[in-house]
Order: sequence, then C-alpha cells, then structure tokens
Amino acid sequence: MLRVLIAGVVLYVAMGCFSQTVMAKPPVAELGWSKTEPASGPFVKTDRGYMVPYKTTLPGSDLEFEMIPVPGGMFMMGSPDSEADRESTEGPQFEVQMEPFWIGKYEVTWAEYHQFMALYKSFKKMEALRLLLSPESAADPRQEEQHKKLKMLLGKHQTLKTHVANQVEPADAITAPTELYEPSITYQYGDEPRQPAVTMTQYAAKHYTKWLSKATGQYYRLPTDVEWEYACRAGTKTAYPFGDDPALLGEYAWFADNSEGELQKVGTKKPNPWGIHDMLGSVGEWVLDAQAEDGFARFNGQQPKASEAVIWPTEVSPRVVRGGHWDAEAKACRSASRWSSDDETWKEEDPNIPLSPWWFTSEPAHSVGFRVVRPLNTPSQDELNKVWEADVDDIRFDVEDRLSEGRGVLGQVDPKLPEALEQLEAVSKELGLQSE
Repeated sequence: MLRVLIAGVVLYVAMGCFSQTVMAKPPVAELGWSKTEPASGPFVKTDRGYMVPYKTTLPGSDLEFEMIPVPGGMFMMGSPDSEADRESTEGPQFEVQMEPFWIGKYEVTWAEYHQFMALYKSFKKMEALRLLLSPESAADPRQEEQHKKLKMLLGKHQTLKTHVANQVEPADAITAPTELYEPSITYQYGDEPRQPAVTMTQYAAKHYTKWLSKATGQYYRLPTDVEWEYACRAGTKTAYPFGDDPALLGEYAWFADNSEGELQKVGTKKPNPWGIHDMLGSVGEWVLDAQAEDGFARFNGQQPKASEAVIWPTEVSPRVVRGGHWDAEAKACRSASRWSSDDETWKEEDPNIPLSPWWFTSEPAHSVGFRVVRPLNTPSQDELNKVWEADVDDIRFDVEDRLSEGRGVLGQVDPKLPEALEQLEAVSKELGLQSE
C-alpha cells in the first residue's frame, strides 16, 4: 500500500483512505462517527472515535446529501510565485494549522435548494395563522368563526401550534428567500434536480446552512477560504489536485472546453484524491471570506490556525468565490485561483429597489453556487451569528426592507419543522386557505 506522509497526515492512497489523531470534544451524535476503525474508505482518527463519510436526509424530504471527512494538518495556502497563470491575490503563501472537518461531497443541488426555497410559502401561511390567532381577529366578526376553528384545529396539531404560537425571534429565525422575480432568468441554464443551484447571494447561502443546521441538529456553514483550498488540494502542492498539466482537467471538471456552454450535473467527473467532486469547474463556490487587494499579506510569516486565517467581510463586496466554473478557462480552475463578487454588477437585471438580498440576476452569478462544511466542534453562539447572519449594514437594511414589504418572511426552524409543515397543510385545507 502506498503511503504518502504530508504534514503528519498519513494518506492511504491505494485504499482511498486517510487517518489522523486529534484531540476533540465528544461527538454530540453518532452521525459521521465510527467507534472502530473502518476497513476501507476515508476516515480521520480522533481520541473519541473515527470521523467517517456519511449520508443524511434533507429535512422534510427523501433527498440525501453526502459529507466527506477531511483530516487536519499543516497546509501551505496560496500558490508559489513560480506557478503559471498565478494572480497576485493568491499570495504570499503562508502555512495554516488545519483542524479536521467534513465537507459536502457535491455542491448543493437545485433539488436540495428548492426545499429551502419552499419555506417562503409555508412561513407565509404560518404568518397568516398567527394573525388569525390574534385578539384583533377574535374580536372581528368577519374572522371570529375562523379564529375559533383555528384554535380547535391547533388543539389537534400540537407541533404546528408550537410553531405558530411562538414569537419568532430574528436571532433564532430563518429568513426564507422570496419567490423568484423572473424564474426564466435564474433558471436560464436549467433547474434540474442534480444540477448545482446557482445565482443565490452569499447571504442566502448562509441562511441555507442555518436552516440545515437547525433542522438537522448538526452544525453546518459555508467553508472558509483556507478550508476550501485545503479540501480542494487534498494533500497536493501542484496547480491542480491531479498535477500541473491542464490537459487532464477535462477528466475532473466541467469548464469552458467541455461544458458546451451548459450547466452540468454534479458528480459526473472524477473526484479529487479525498473523494470530493467538482471543486474545480462546475460552479464557483461561495466561501466566508472577503477578497483582499493585497492577497494574504496580513498573514505573511505567520502560521495561524484556520479559524484565525479568515478575512471577514466589512463591505458588501468583493467576497471570494472559489473553483472556477463551467464557462471558465483552465487557468481559472487551478486549486489556488479565486474570483470575487461584485454586488452591483451581479444585480444589474434586478428590477427591485432595494435590490434583493437573496438573489443575483446577471452574469456571472449564473455560475455561482456553494457547498457546505461541518466543523469538528460546534462554535459559540456569537460565532454562529457571525457565519449565518448579515454581516454589514447594507445587507442588514436590505433584509429589513424586504421583510417590511412582505417580500421575505421569518420562520422558526427546528427538527420538528417537517412535522409542523405537514400539519400546516392539513389545517390550511380545513380553513380553506389558498396557496399563494
């Protein structure tokens, strides 16, 4: 068996598995954990057990998504000066101390993202029920009968009653995305179930991870820039995870030379050495970081932990998008390459004022999607807010304006939400409430 020692991590390449021992808090659930060393496949050894790949069902559906464990270790971030087609924002290189984490085997697909989008209508219905329960409705002769009937029905549907009766606190709530203004623009390149979802803003992608976390009881978020590149490289130091020859890119990625100008399905190309698909080409992927004009100059000569190597945004844009995309040249699909968002340009076709905090409308946003990560340990509430919520006033004000206009809606999310939504449909039918 071929062994390659990289920064203290033993990669069992021939068997496709790797291991590493780290100190970690006990896992809060068995999902993604094994008490014994797996006979095959990727794993990460910790003092509490073995992190392993897992599949889990998206809440309220029969859709499964897959997560792959990534080992920790020392990692050289960025590209060397000698790399062909290198951009200045890819350096200077610096070492990062990485902790293990899980990352999505694939980018988030339209099938998955549509589950999140569907929350808008459901939360609107709950909002209507909440108004119908109010003392004002009870005192209104035109709504008195409906008010009494709703109270009676909620007595039979306790899970829905809890979700409707509880005051929705913004800090705990999910901001469901509005319905699309013009679906033909967003779905210009398709919305097939296995195509990666595209055109969402970073804010929308962050709230997807918040919804996923609260609904599953496991913590998910967008990757940081260093986590993304570390997972993409998979222990390699070459321009691409498969080497330096761009002639081989077509085996691993959908890009300008082979996509035929179309958005392709996930998982149809070879994975990288750690079993992760489509990190190059396909669609560009949101990370949490801002794009700095001087690249990584602030980390030059340092060896920060991964949590200390994040460039947190202080403005709406530019923010980092990784991995090239289906219409990009090979040089833009290197492991170190990055591009940056332009909020104003990417919303040129948006007819709404204020512009949507949930959707982009113009190219190249049709080539932007995301994947999720699950860190080894759950952070504090302050850290959760930092990776899930609006992080600058312009975005925060846009969200508030949209909510005040009724174009967005807040909703409570927990593991019982799918049950509450089933009950919501039954109660809505009994009350004769029409779908919006």
